[in-house]
Amino acid sequence: MTTGQIHYVDIAPEHAGHRLDRALALRLTTLSRERIKSLISTGEVTRGGVAVRDPATKVKAGESYAIAVPAPRPAEAEAQDIPLRIVYEDDHLLVVDKPAGLVVHPAAGNLDGTLVNALLHHCRGRLSGIGGVARPGIVHRIDKDTSGLLVVAKTDPAHEHLSRQFAAHTVERVYTAVVGGIPVPPAGRIEGALARSVHDRKKMAIVSDGRGRHAVTHYRVVRPLGPDAAQVECRLETGRTHQVRVHMASIGHALLGDPTYGRAGRKSRVKSVLDRLEFRRQALHAGVLGFVHPITGEALHFESPLPEDMRQLIAALGSDG
Repeated sequence: MTTGQIHYVDIAPEHAGHRLDRALALRLTTLSRERIKSLISTGEVTRGGVAVRDPATKVKAGESYAIAVPAPRPAEAEAQDIPLRIVYEDDHLLVVDKPAGLVVHPAAGNLDGTLVNALLHHCRGRLSGIGGVARPGIVHRIDKDTSGLLVVAKTDPAHEHLSRQFAAHTVERVYTAVVGGIPVPPAGRIEGALARSVHDRKKMAIVSDGRGRHAVTHYRVVRPLGPDAAQVECRLETGRTHQVRVHMASIGHALLGDPTYGRAGRKSRVKSVLDRLEFRRQALHAGVLGFVHPITGEALHFESPLPEDMRQLIAALGSDG
């Protein structure tokens, strides 16, 4: 049985004055800031044996905190025999090529039929518990209607090592997107911190530094698709929720088909193509994933071909141009 863990963190001088949740997240990279907030609120973070329950508490250099991480409870999600496209698997991890439309982990409104349900069936009890009850094995995620590659941890050591790679931004992630308009310049760097929108909690927004999470996307136009659309490669320096979608929309080139951030596809030619193909998702595919194997140290690199719906969209926009 997996037991709980206690982590001890001393506040470094450069983190003095930070919020408690931020300071701990900077030092304890195996846990997300949201997970640390939750542990603070439930009294699992203590200083001198006394629980500190306010994530906004300002820390001081040299303070010592203990973070108790309870052992993960058995997954409440049910194992379900859902077909998966597995491009790599060993005793420590697997890499899945997720189709658009498949939710990664159970949540309100999607309690079954998710990637986690499929993984519980496929792995039969061998999934890292660090992800918690709802998301065993999940190191990172991609949106329901984004297709492509993601890595899943089978063991806790693999999960911890992979999480550190993601936190250090050393994981290679390259997306293919189809956007409205043709970006000028044809290659560039988009930098803008991301946080939940104050107007709509289901959306992310670019916010002032210090409020959100630092995010950087490098884009490159692969080819124009007529006068009012383009195929774009987006290379992630960081990996935040909805990062590519928000960043491309912020420079006036939202992803085609994006129901949340997209105002692209309103021009008659593009709209007619989207309608004819019944393309109803953001045109985004996680096509390249590279990382260091957490146990063997081997450099791994995977590529996923564009799914049929995006190939059809690119071909139709290109031929109609």
